[in-house]
Amino acid sequence: MRLVLYQPDIPQNTGSILRLAACLGVPVDLIEPAGFVITDKGLRRAGLDYLPAATLTRHDSFAAFETWRRQAGGRLVLVTTRAAMPYTEFAYRPGDLLMLGRESAGVPDAVHDLAEARVVIPMVAGMRSVNVAVAAGMILGEALRQTGGFPAAGPAE
Repeated sequence: MRLVLYQPDIPQNTGSILRLAACLGVPVDLIEPAGFVITDKGLRRAGLDYLPAATLTRHDSFAAFETWRRQAGGRLVLVTTRAAMPYTEFAYRPGDLLMLGRESAGVPDAVHDLAEARVVIPMVAGMRSVNVAVAAGMILGEALRQTGGFPAAGPAE
C-alpha cells in the first residue's frame, strides 16, 4: 500500500500526510511539480520530527511516475469527488497505490482515465470536498483495515 500525491499545492497538507504515512509505515510517492519547495517551513511544521521517518519517493512528472508504476506494479486507486464508488465499499489490495489530487484542481482527465479504480468520500449535498490530509487518513485507514496492513502497536512512550 502506498499513498500518491499528485502535484500537491499546500505544504502543511503534505507535511500532515507524510506524518501519517510515517506513523503507519506507508511509503509516499510525490509527483512533481509541487506548488511549494519541498523544504518549505510549512511542510516541516506540519510534519514535525516525523519527516525523517517518512519514506518519500519523488517523481519528476506523471510520466515518470507512470513508468515506475508499470514496472513496480500496483493498482492505481484515485480518490476523487467524480467517483461513484464510496471508499468504504471498495475492496482494497495490499499493493494498491492510493492517489490524491491537487488541492486546487484534483488530477487532469488523462490521469483520471488511467486509474483502475476511483473512490469517493460521501458528503452532505452542497459540500465540495474534505481536506486532502483528512481524506488521506480516511481512505488509508479503511484500506489498511481491510488488508490487515496496520503496523503492530509498539510500546507506549
